[in-house]
This record gives sequence, structure tokens and C-alpha cells, in this order.
Amino acid sequence: MAQTLSGTLVETLRTRIVNGDIAPGEKLPSEPRLAVEHQVSRTVVREAIARLNLEGLVHTRRGSGSYALTPPTEDDDGAPVARSLADRLALVEYRIALETEAAALAAVRRTPAQLAALADRLGALASSDGHPATAMQHDFAFHRLVAEAAGNRFLLEALDRLGPQMIAMPRGRLDTHEATAQDGGRFTAVVQEHRAVLDALDARDPQAAAAAIRTHLTSSRRRLLMESGTR
Repeated sequence: MAQTLSGTLVETLRTRIVNGDIAPGEKLPSEPRLAVEHQVSRTVVREAIARLNLEGLVHTRRGSGSYALTPPTEDDDGAPVARSLADRLALVEYRIALETEAAALAAVRRTPAQLAALADRLGALASSDGHPATAMQHDFAFHRLVAEAAGNRFLLEALDRLGPQMIAMPRGRLDTHEATAQDGGRFTAVVQEHRAVLDALDARDPQAAAAAIRTHLTSSRRRLLMESGTR
């Protein structure tokens, strides 16, 4: 009976995570609250959370709670899907090819209004330290604005097809905000990398813009490898 109840709870929580009702980086309701809401025992809740951890949909941080991770997207529309570390690394390579050209074009074609929008989004990203789900939203929005400023609808459509999943929410990113002294301040580095892109766009320097986005994405790849324990 307990297994059936935990399976039902897994399905419910999985659906909420995949549908975005629980956003990547967002903390799941507490164990007692889930038990009350779904009228099950805390043992059932623990079993369900454990299964979601194994599926890679949830990361449980001792003493803090369980957090949603970025779920793999459905690929019915032919969009690239990142389901593993190898996929995420390949996705970064794809983004380097796509976004370096977008940044170079944006440096030439961006409008003052688009530059201001990018500055506002960077400010929002910088203020979201400690809130991974919010940071991920601002991160994706910044990259999308760069593609929009490039003035090429095919580049923008390619980025839209990737969606927010391209800004992965692996376990390490959830822990970054508690370990900045140990990991070299990854969140601060991410913000600085985005600022370098903005500065190059402001200067209308396509080569610098392409180099800045490449540096940022190459650093993202390195962070993924570090989080996975791979060199």
C-alpha cells in the first residue's frame, strides 16, 4: 500500500516540476506539509522524494530541504534535449556556436532601448543571489535579449527552441550560494561574465562581444565539469 501511495505522490510532484508549477531551483514543500496535503505518512513522502532524487528531478540538501532541478524537456517539436552531463556539455558547445555570432551582430545592431533592457536584466540577475530559480530566469532572459538585439529571427528562434533548460540547474548551482568562499564565488563570476558581454555591446565592439560570450560559456562548461567531479 505504501508503495502505491508513494508512486502516486511521485507522479503528482513530477508533473508539477515538469509543468513548471515548481520552478527549477524552487524549494519543495516541507515533508510534514506534503504529508498533510496528500494525506500520507512522512515515510511515504520520504520514499517519493528519494525516487525523484534518483530521477534527477530533485536535489535534497541536508538541513535545508529538497529543491527542483531543471527537468528534461519534451522533444516532440525537435528541440534539443539535455538529459545527461554529456548532453549538457554538448548543449554548451551548440550555444557557443550560436551565441557568439548573435553577440557579434548584437554589438552592431543593438538599439539604446535594447542596451537599457540588458542592463536592467543584468541588475536583476546580480540581485538574485540566494534565489536560484529567479537567477535562472534572469540569466535566460539576458541571453534571449542578446539574440533579439542581433536582429536575426532565426537566431532568436533557435534560442527560444532551447528555452530556459539551456540555463541548467544542476545540484552544484543550488549549493553555490552557501559555498561561495570555497568555490571561488561562482555566482559572482557568472554576473561578471554577463557584465563583460554588456560592456562589449555598449562599446559596439563585435569581436569583444563574441569573445565575452565565448568566455562565459566556456566557463559554464568548466563549472559543469567541476560540479560533476570531472576534469
